[in-house]
Amino acid sequence: MENTRNIENIQENTQDQVIEIEFFHDVLCAWCYALSPRMRRLAKEHPEIRVIHRAFALAPTPESLIRMFGSKEKAKEEILNHWRAANLNDDEHRDRPDLMEDKPFDYPYSMPGLVACKAAERQGGQQAHWDMFDRIQRAHLTETQNIADYNVLKQCAIDIGLDVQRWEEDYRSRTIIDEVREDLSRAEAYGITGVPTLVAAGQYALVGAQKYEQLEKWYNKVLEQLTMTNNRNA
Repeated sequence: MENTRNIENIQENTQDQVIEIEFFHDVLCAWCYALSPRMRRLAKEHPEIRVIHRAFALAPTPESLIRMFGSKEKAKEEILNHWRAANLNDDEHRDRPDLMEDKPFDYPYSMPGLVACKAAERQGGQQAHWDMFDRIQRAHLTETQNIADYNVLKQCAIDIGLDVQRWEEDYRSRTIIDEVREDLSRAEAYGITGVPTLVAAGQYALVGAQKYEQLEKWYNKVLEQLTMTNNRNA
């Protein structure tokens, strides 16, 4: 009971303070797919949170998959094993490795989807980035479409209600890739080597697709640390 009152006091003290949480993720990442709905719940239950979406490229190019796994075929085989493990973590078990296994196209790489999310962000800010990210992940992990295919990404933009002509212009912009690279550089500066990773207030990190209870526990600890810092500086 005492701990609950302490948390409530901390939340009251920070209710007027915006808490930025950077959410580093990749459209390919099955673990990110599991975490995103939990982050949406956290942000809904704690309106002081501002989620900043950051791109992270597990496989920037098709060649990077070959370098990591030895061949395209081996890459797909091993990645689908990651899907199976992540699906056990997902609250709704939405991943379909059984369907992806039989698809004839090469396993997708990161950059087309990451650029698509940044193009959405230009049009609709962080919320559009998040909506596009979730839609692309559903196309990839549940519908088992080829998210390296531009037409698949365009349909995702249509599905979330973007101005598609503007999205296409932003997607093809010469500078959009620079925005992705800025996120990649930021991840490197933080020392991030995998996703999903959350960074709150530029200093408190949480790695992995944590269950909601652990996610909220971490966030309450962040609030506690920020309150202590604010009190020391007062």
